[in-house]
Amino acid sequence: MAEQTGDETLINNSFYDELMDKWYQGEDHPVALLRAENLVRNPWIIESIESKKGKNQRVLDMGCGGGLLSNALAKKGHRVTGIDLSEKSLEIARKFDETKTAEYLNANAYKVPFEAGTFDVVSAMDVLEHVTHPQKLIKEASRVLKPGGLFFFHTFNRNLLSYLMIIKGVEWCVKNTPDNMHIYHLFISPKELGGLCDKEGLTVDSFIGLRPKISHPSFWKMLMTRKVPKDFSFTFSRNLLTGYCGIATKN
Repeated sequence: MAEQTGDETLINNSFYDELMDKWYQGEDHPVALLRAENLVRNPWIIESIESKKGKNQRVLDMGCGGGLLSNALAKKGHRVTGIDLSEKSLEIARKFDETKTAEYLNANAYKVPFEAGTFDVVSAMDVLEHVTHPQKLIKEASRVLKPGGLFFFHTFNRNLLSYLMIIKGVEWCVKNTPDNMHIYHLFISPKELGGLCDKEGLTVDSFIGLRPKISHPSFWKMLMTRKVPKDFSFTFSRNLLTGYCGIATKN
């Protein structure tokens, strides 16, 4: 996560220090939803990187948490650096890095400790809605990207439906949901995010929605048990009303 200042203290980013192995195991915490999202997002990111840039790319994963994306990229042979302010999350990322090649640093996403033009790819997955100043993070992402480099992101749109699903729905449907895990006013519309990217020399190539498969039996099992089943799944969608991903290119 990026440095917390001002009204950013309203959002609870401290729970990441308490997750430990729950990053990769357990069904009774919303991080299990994040794992399910990554089962869809990670292959999409990997395929997009390799089709657009090729193999063996240098990647910076901003707000990498327990390394769910970073470790998947490392397994594909990419040179990965993950940064986060939660040292305990970084310990888990290192523990579950099967390749032992990913580099994990305790660093601030508002001030990345790398020179301009260092990376071929930068990602900010589930991070932008956890910071008060997303433009600072995006500015740093652009700074450390090479020209033609790729910026991947995932965040949440700001509207009544996203409030009900992402904030209240998770609180109602998943045990052990931390207080203030998400704050509504920190959600970002695709139009706003596109504008922030444009200001920092990043052109958004595409947006794509990401939503749970509500027709899958695991969705209804979650509602009944308040646990996230191992087969709970997400799917991409044209609808950007709730969660959405995107790719931008450094000009």
